[in-house]
Amino acid sequence: MPTLYRASFRQLLLIGFVLIAGLLAATALGGLFTLERLSLQSREAAEQAGRLGGQLQQLGERGVSMERAARQFLVLEDRQLRQRFEESAAEAERLMAALQVQAPEATAAAAWRGLLAEIRQRLDQAAPARRRDQGLPELFRALEDQRQEMAETLHRQTEARSQALQQRLEEGRLRLGRQVAGAIALAAGLSLAFGVWLSRPLRRLEQAIARLGENQFEQAVEIEGPSDLRALGQRLDWLRLRLAELDADKARFLRHVSHELKTPLAALREGVSLLEEGVGGTLSADQREIARILRDNTAQLQRQIEDLLRFNVAAFEARRLQRRPTELAALLRGLVEAQRLQWQAKQLHIEIAGEPLQAEVDPDKLGLALSNLLSNAIRFSPPGAGIRLRLARRPGQLLIDIADQGPGVAEADRAHVFEPFYRGERQPKDALRGTGLGLSIVQETVAAHGGEVELLPEPTGAHFQIRLPHASV
Repeated sequence: MPTLYRASFRQLLLIGFVLIAGLLAATALGGLFTLERLSLQSREAAEQAGRLGGQLQQLGERGVSMERAARQFLVLEDRQLRQRFEESAAEAERLMAALQVQAPEATAAAAWRGLLAEIRQRLDQAAPARRRDQGLPELFRALEDQRQEMAETLHRQTEARSQALQQRLEEGRLRLGRQVAGAIALAAGLSLAFGVWLSRPLRRLEQAIARLGENQFEQAVEIEGPSDLRALGQRLDWLRLRLAELDADKARFLRHVSHELKTPLAALREGVSLLEEGVGGTLSADQREIARILRDNTAQLQRQIEDLLRFNVAAFEARRLQRRPTELAALLRGLVEAQRLQWQAKQLHIEIAGEPLQAEVDPDKLGLALSNLLSNAIRFSPPGAGIRLRLARRPGQLLIDIADQGPGVAEADRAHVFEPFYRGERQPKDALRGTGLGLSIVQETVAAHGGEVELLPEPTGAHFQIRLPHASV
């Protein structure tokens, strides 16, 4: 395993493909050679059967030639006819010898030779005895019978060989099928093993990237696997350390800015208070107005600094998720119940619709984002109006809609509603002016969950939709 780990992911992938391809190729070649060998045996058996059939036919023809020559010799007493008989007999004996090689256990060959010897013996008798001999035709018929018996023996032997070859073909087919099935199973096993082994470091990389995306910098990135993936893990760990350092620098910067701005601001406010109290002398009306303006602006500046610090803390916390299975309808009902006094004071009607859905989310962070949207809906809704909360599911997405019947968002403000500290032109009457951070925190929280929030166009009221991709479980 350490030797393999020194190879790169691409090299290991190539090794896996080569092993699987080699296994399948070896199986295919083995099957091909087996089929070729059996095919050759079948071809040889067919050729041998054809050759035996030809020899048996020639043997029958030689038998007819011998009988014709013998009969003519008996009538004409011509030595050439006897010579022709012997030539046919010699050729017949050669054919019978070749056939006997294929069936050495057959008794027909010996009986055939005995009959041929008896025919020769009768042809060698004196002329008067030959003419009186009436048994020669019977001997030739017996000779043909022995040839037929030899043919039947060879035919049975050929059939037995054909059946044996057919059995070997079937056994070879079954063996080849088992080999192919085994090779496929082994190839599938190797593919699965390589896939699991190589995907493990990829899953660790994915988990490490997800932790970095959620600002979890405590756990070191350690990837065990191919050399290039280990190198990538080392780069990710360097990135983790760098991001942790930048995050710490950001926190220090905010602390320093807070301290550096609050100290002179406190001195400025104290000085303005002293001026208003007349410590430095009695102020005229114009001077008092200037002091009031200074006091109001220093107070506003202090609130903005504190809002900025709160927003940075909230945005930082929004990305540090603690996910767990959460029933979203129950989460919405809890948020509505928590703000019961606010919406009952305005006699609002709140409706929660949709099927029960579970999601792997951080209920505290997502609950804060939904609470901000619900609080805005209550704040902007006129007395007696309605607010609709709806849960829905799409392929690969989970939707949360919050819609009210308030004045809605002005067209000029729609592109800026999620910007920090931005306040739209349509504000509720007789209500405290907001900080403009609520929707920014909503966007940060939803983005940390891998989703997005959008202000949908509506003729009246505001309609916000949160989409959490692949969040449903």
